[in-house]
Amino acid sequence: MAANRIRVAKDKAELVKSLVASKDTTGPFQTYVEVMVFAAALGVKYKKRVPLGETTKREPSPIPQENFASLGYDLIIKLLGINETKDINILSSREEQDEDKRTQIFEEYANAGLEILQNELRGSVDYSERLLLVLISERGTKEQLEEEFDLSKFLT
Repeated sequence: MAANRIRVAKDKAELVKSLVASKDTTGPFQTYVEVMVFAAALGVKYKKRVPLGETTKREPSPIPQENFASLGYDLIIKLLGINETKDINILSSREEQDEDKRTQIFEEYANAGLEILQNELRGSVDYSERLLLVLISERGTKEQLEEEFDLSKFLT
């Protein structure tokens, strides 16, 4: 496994490309790294991991982990590894198997998040607007959950 690169599932490649702003798209993200981190966070939120299956070799090609580090997102890959395995030794940078495992965990969470995004964005023309609506509805859901357990409204 090319542990020093984050791969994208072939069936999600077009979605990833369309989420990045370019001359052809008005995607809400500036880089593939940002798309993958957002997708991984979404996968974690829903506690969902999906194996990659076949990966894309072309655009977007596997993303070097140095790109994540340069943007400050390499810690997310490490934190997900620790959280998933409950083993601090997964941070060992000298062990290739640990690096492979961290990469696999991140890729699977990101793939799950991309699957969720595919469903949420289906039929949408403006991904930025739809993502904003999804985020707003999530915030509203959290506030509702917190309010549900607020016993102070029963006080007179």
